[in-house]
Amino acid sequence: MLATLAQRRSLLVELTKREILGRYRGAAIGLLWSLISPFLMLMVYTLAFGYILRSRWPGTTGSTTDFALILFAGLVIHGFFAECLTRAPQLVLSNPSYVKRVVFPLEILTCSMVLTALFHLGMNVLVLLALKWFWHGELSWHAVLLPVVVAPLVILAVAVGWFLSALGVYLRDISQVVGVLATTMLFLSSAIVPVQSLPENYRWVFYANPLTLIIDQAREVVIWGRMPDWSALGLYTACVTVLAVLALGLFRRMRGGFADVL
Repeated sequence: MLATLAQRRSLLVELTKREILGRYRGAAIGLLWSLISPFLMLMVYTLAFGYILRSRWPGTTGSTTDFALILFAGLVIHGFFAECLTRAPQLVLSNPSYVKRVVFPLEILTCSMVLTALFHLGMNVLVLLALKWFWHGELSWHAVLLPVVVAPLVILAVAVGWFLSALGVYLRDISQVVGVLATTMLFLSSAIVPVQSLPENYRWVFYANPLTLIIDQAREVVIWGRMPDWSALGLYTACVTVLAVLALGLFRRMRGGFADVL
């Protein structure tokens, strides 16, 4: 698969560029929406949780700005994965012309989808870092480790993309389920709820969520300015790499029936 991506890198770049530009085509301010949208999302969640519900994060000064940064760091990680999760079931269905071309590497559609989501994640991270510097007057050098922290989640997103895009061809109901699943993963992760404040009987549900570890480690490097848990990230990477290999094998086995179903 890596060899295919290397050979078709120009195709991958063009598909990703078309997807990004197509999303904002016709908008008055175009790509600027990729920066404005994170601000709007931050304002809504800060108003709801910071001012109305008066939520505060344990171990902080208790200020609304600190809570907003911690919350936003979790939301951008979830937003990346949720975009891949919700788009994956329709990925092959929305490109029937590619399915009929035997030489077209359909696997590359998932990679293009993940790169598009990474573009939006990058824009969100720029906003997060800018707010961190503006409110606290400093940025820790540990923030440069964020791509390393997010990399395992990218592999998981690719694996989920291959699995759901193949399954979505045969089971159209999956598209109705993934939206609910994405919302569930938000509220059952550490994105908006500090796991330490929960009863121990329920913590395992949050730790079983694949987003929790990445969200916590992203906060470690960006918000707290500390080193991530390398052992946990290494184990996570090994597990999701195995999942990606299995998902790719499943995708290629099921690809033979795509044209007949479509």
